[in-house]
Amino acid sequence: MFELISNANVYAPEPLGIRHVLVCAGKVAYVGERLPRLDDALEVEVTDLDGARLVPGFIDAHTHLTGGGGEAGPSTRVPPLALSQITRAGVTSVVGLLGTDDLTRTPQNLVSQVMGLREEGLSAWCYTGGYHVPVITLTGSVRSDIVNLEPVIGVGEVAISDHRSSQPTRDEILRLASEAHVAGLMTGKAGIVHFHLGDGARGLSLIRECLEISEIPPRVFNPTHVNRNKPLFEEACDLSGFGCNVDLTAFPGDSGDEGWSAEEAVQRFLEQDFDRSKLTISSDGGGCLPHFDAQGQLVKMGFASCQAMADCFKNLLDSGIAVETVLPFMTRNVANLLKLPRKGCIAQGCDADLLVVDQDNRIGGVMARGAWQVKHGRQLVTGLFEE
Repeated sequence: MFELISNANVYAPEPLGIRHVLVCAGKVAYVGERLPRLDDALEVEVTDLDGARLVPGFIDAHTHLTGGGGEAGPSTRVPPLALSQITRAGVTSVVGLLGTDDLTRTPQNLVSQVMGLREEGLSAWCYTGGYHVPVITLTGSVRSDIVNLEPVIGVGEVAISDHRSSQPTRDEILRLASEAHVAGLMTGKAGIVHFHLGDGARGLSLIRECLEISEIPPRVFNPTHVNRNKPLFEEACDLSGFGCNVDLTAFPGDSGDEGWSAEEAVQRFLEQDFDRSKLTISSDGGGCLPHFDAQGQLVKMGFASCQAMADCFKNLLDSGIAVETVLPFMTRNVANLLKLPRKGCIAQGCDADLLVVDQDNRIGGVMARGAWQVKHGRQLVTGLFEE
């Protein structure tokens, strides 16, 4: 079936104005000012957006697809994410990972969850490993996992500057980075190390040391949660100047962190005129948001949702930042980092991952790989085990 989306105000993510978009076999077949001429024998479904905005689907590069948590006992383990929890947030591509619990939750579980979400219409990949070093793998090494397992594109989230980490040394981090980098060269995959940053006083010093003494490209080192405290964010901004992509977490408004919200962090990043292509935003969906005291005792527990992506997008637009400025942080920049050339944009040959944005800056329609998951605000597709 052909899907014709007419009279769309397209942001690709740059503004194109009113365009007509033809979708076929999960791809964008045409984007243009003139309505395409199609044979009457073809089955075509037409959706007239009447000037509503059409933007690329979000790429959430930090999701706990198998569930996170467990840091306050087994009862706090988060269940695996269901399809609609992801798609209704405007997310059409996800990268899954393991966190604190990389023992009872394994790369085997994660790869299976990725493949299941693919069957349900989502684009999905994952990292091997988790918080701790030596990292847990399926085939015996990070390099082998990335080379031999198609869904695996890097390693993470490896914890540093956090009391829950395995306190890795500089040499251990360098070894991980070299394995990921070489595997990326061998496969054309991202080949990055995705770092969880805690509130430890060492901040990003370990990554800076690695950059100073090694030949490994800066793009391999990818820190996340960099807006969790203010000194860490300033350090991350400086690190972006050395070529590292830094990732903000769309923490919910009541998270209680002593840092910047993603919206505030974006504003500061733009005001200081850092390289916009080096900034990304992710949700930490399915992960826990614990707060510990100086003795490592749990004080408060919250949980993250992929919905933070849609909320953050709306909040940024509501604050007056232009759509074409905001979109790359959730689309093109992420696709470039992860080496996903058919993601993060609206152009002929790209995957048909599309969002309809209403006048209130809310996500009203979600198309993933050419199929509507959400349309006119209504969830059309759910996972097998969702009610």
